[in-house]
Amino acid sequence: MPPNEGVPSPVKARAARASRRFGRAIPFRLEESGDPVFDRQLRLGTPLPGWIVLSVSADPLAKPQRPLLRVLRGADEPQDVVLPGPALGRSHWLGLIPKDATGILLSLGEGQRLDRVGRRHAIGLVGECLIRRPGNAFAALYAGGRGQTRRFRDSLRGGVAVTRMAGFEAWARERAVPFTGRTPALKVACLVVAREGEGGALARTLTSLAGQSAAAAVIAVTGDGGPAAGTPGVELLGWDGEAHPRALLGGADALCCLRAGDILAANALALLSAALGMADMAYADEVGPDRKPRLKPEWSPDLALATGFLGRPTLVSRRLIEALPEGGLGPLDQAGAALEAAVAAHCKIAVHIPRPLAATAGPWPCAARATLLNARFAASGLPVTAVAREGITDLRWPLPAPPPLVSVVIPSRDAPDLIRTVCRGVLTETEYPSLELVVVDNGSTDAKVLALYDTLRTDPRVRIVAFPHPFNFSAMVNAGVAQATGDVVVLLNNDIAVREPHWLTEMVRQAIRPEVGAVGAKLLFGDGTLQHAGVVVGLAGRAGHILRRRPAATPGHLGRLTVAHEVSAVTAACIAVQTSKYRAVGGFDARAFPIDFNDVDFCLRLQARGWKTIWTPWASLFHLESVSRGPSVGAKRARFEAEAARFTDRWRDVIRHDPYYHPALSLTTFGEDLE
Repeated sequence: MPPNEGVPSPVKARAARASRRFGRAIPFRLEESGDPVFDRQLRLGTPLPGWIVLSVSADPLAKPQRPLLRVLRGADEPQDVVLPGPALGRSHWLGLIPKDATGILLSLGEGQRLDRVGRRHAIGLVGECLIRRPGNAFAALYAGGRGQTRRFRDSLRGGVAVTRMAGFEAWARERAVPFTGRTPALKVACLVVAREGEGGALARTLTSLAGQSAAAAVIAVTGDGGPAAGTPGVELLGWDGEAHPRALLGGADALCCLRAGDILAANALALLSAALGMADMAYADEVGPDRKPRLKPEWSPDLALATGFLGRPTLVSRRLIEALPEGGLGPLDQAGAALEAAVAAHCKIAVHIPRPLAATAGPWPCAARATLLNARFAASGLPVTAVAREGITDLRWPLPAPPPLVSVVIPSRDAPDLIRTVCRGVLTETEYPSLELVVVDNGSTDAKVLALYDTLRTDPRVRIVAFPHPFNFSAMVNAGVAQATGDVVVLLNNDIAVREPHWLTEMVRQAIRPEVGAVGAKLLFGDGTLQHAGVVVGLAGRAGHILRRRPAATPGHLGRLTVAHEVSAVTAACIAVQTSKYRAVGGFDARAFPIDFNDVDFCLRLQARGWKTIWTPWASLFHLESVSRGPSVGAKRARFEAEAARFTDRWRDVIRHDPYYHPALSLTTFGEDLE
């Protein structure tokens, strides 16, 4: 019988579209390569083609890692590529193998398998690109006509291999792989919060719970029980807002709190239970009532407290529930938000499953989130205050009295307009009461700059430090920090302009937290668009700024750009860190990264010592990026590539998975697209 006989025509149509999208299958095999990192060699049954599609699948509970590919190119340096992560079970990578390639090596993550290799042709890709993103198609044709192979490749990939978030449903259908693992012996209590008039929504939630592959031990419904009355396995619970959350567990090992209208995937409880292990909490992605996905990062307590991104489905261990401070969850209408805030404030270890396991009825309703959080902080003894600000919740960390001395270090050479603007901004336009300014000068000869220095020296807060050596950004900032006397040091580029007087106060609030290392600011181009909203490690294969050139008020996925939150790295154009922590990791690496990647490397070394990196939107400045250095071409480009190679060699494991950037999100574009 033909393989598609009896298959409904919509399924056949989807299969045909997928075949076109992922190319004609070609035979392949994987062999050991002998390379310690790229340990598999990809052998194809045909000569090395141009455009190929690699389809990789992974176990849903495997450690999230992006596969790596290396193209061998004879005498030339190999070309390394970070592939999309198989977040929903499978990923597809479209790439161009250059004509001079002599071999292809792979590094697959734990639990990952190469399932298929497809071949596509440039003509078909250009045609598809014309339909999907005409601008990319014209850019690719223009670049191809001028012999610009890299630009041709990147324009086509960005037009064909990348999907806007609005196309998530179709994108997910091509990648979702069901969970078929063993169901753990874990007793789960499910609490469903139903308000008056939500009987129909409650029925849908109970139906999804009844269809779970791992059945819940107890299903309790509080509020408007409606159709739940008399349903086998369902207990109607009278709400006691004063009772400790442990009362909700009964004899269960973990608690899953749902809102009437939430619909769990059939394997949701099984996957969450299997992931929980010794963690305090396991959570997964969701699709909201607007049919948009909520793709969550790995555990990010600052982001969780400020935005409530945990949502559903979340499984909380008995261990964490019992460790919560005494006190109830308050009124029923805030119970879900109160429980989420409580566990977010106390969770130490959480596991994220990067796939949607629920269609939810929206966020937990809570009109007074800041008040709720402050009650939790007071009960926990945390020195932070939640403030409702501009429609979101801002976490305000206190400054000691008196505030610590801050040393602002600015490396510079000539450029009188730039250095005058940034010094004026620090000394006269910044409200912070206790600071000193250290300008590290790299041999300025401009008479206007020298005259400015003479004026600055009359201010007791200012020192000019000579750096009479070849330009080395890392060495210059290290020299400045060596002269600093402040408890906090702030590195500032000479092409920064102060935009708001409270920027330094906001950065210091974060930098003096014991668990925080580096702190970065929201930087805008001169036209007011975003220049820096945090660094994603792995972006463009190395590291890059997310959402560049977007409007300044862009909220970002999950609203993360509206609040201070964890990121993997921030730019040294404006970075704050306690001086003791700066020195503890040896400052910037002037030998390996004299010009580029020094800031990302610095942040990652801080994190390796247990200090996280924070980006805050409440410190906002202008940055005329690299205006004093000019573009990297010729010898500058060669130096950049050498530093990039050292960066990838040192931080390859981090490049494979930025914990604050969902593995389904594209590393090809600088937006929040799917790949």
